[in-house]
Amino acid sequence: MPDNLFGHLSASGIPGVEEWRDGAYRCALRLPNGHGVVTLRPAAGYIACGLALTDLRDLSTAISRCRWLLDLDADPIAIDEHLGTDPVLEPLMRKDPGRRVPRTTDPEQFAVRAVLGQQVSTAAARTHAARLVAAYGDPIDDPDGGLTHLFPSVEALCGLDPETLAMPEARRRTLLGLLRALHSGDVDLSIGGDWERARSQLAALPGFGPWTIETIAMRALGDPDAFLPGDLGVVAAAKRLGLPVQARPLTRRSTTWSPWRAYAVQHLWATGDHAVSRLPA
Repeated sequence: MPDNLFGHLSASGIPGVEEWRDGAYRCALRLPNGHGVVTLRPAAGYIACGLALTDLRDLSTAISRCRWLLDLDADPIAIDEHLGTDPVLEPLMRKDPGRRVPRTTDPEQFAVRAVLGQQVSTAAARTHAARLVAAYGDPIDDPDGGLTHLFPSVEALCGLDPETLAMPEARRRTLLGLLRALHSGDVDLSIGGDWERARSQLAALPGFGPWTIETIAMRALGDPDAFLPGDLGVVAAAKRLGLPVQARPLTRRSTTWSPWRAYAVQHLWATGDHAVSRLPA
């Protein structure tokens, strides 16, 4: 179960904010009354959670965010039974039952990261994010590891100088538009909010296409039916499995996987040789 979760979190982790250390994923959390560092270690049949908090009033919030991050409230048996009725997906269910969707501890942070990841490699997206963290993040102490900062707040990022962003002008406008919309409340990415309304709000912003919107819907909003027909990894898996590779026919083919298409994506990604699909070394 944890391979794709921890593989994805580790492969896309932002230096200074996240790390894989001694067999555990560690990350810094911005919390209502302070901050914390969470250590999540996969074990046989469970995941061990360690929390270091600056304010104990944040304990329940931190635990809730960890559960959301790891999609622990999913029903993997029901999901696998449904997806396993498809003859193409059935062998994937048998090989790796119980896959979850890697989510996020902060939906607004994830939306920013999704924009940074548009049309670039995972490594490039990490580099862009690390620069923002170094320039605008809040420093923290981490005596047990190598975490150095909290990811910048939306308020802090609203003050950034766009000329300092080493990215195309169009993506700068996309990022600044998102930040303004998050700050004003024109985009609401609250966990438990309206998925379709959030999609509409994002679609109204410049530079937000289906890939970015569905990525946010899947990993930040928690829509179990979010689907990424244009994702390179999904397209490559579809080709390997004999599924349609064009977005529209693949989307039509995927309707039999509803309402669990986000989990089908995890299995499709796992057919490729990518670090997101396996535990870090």
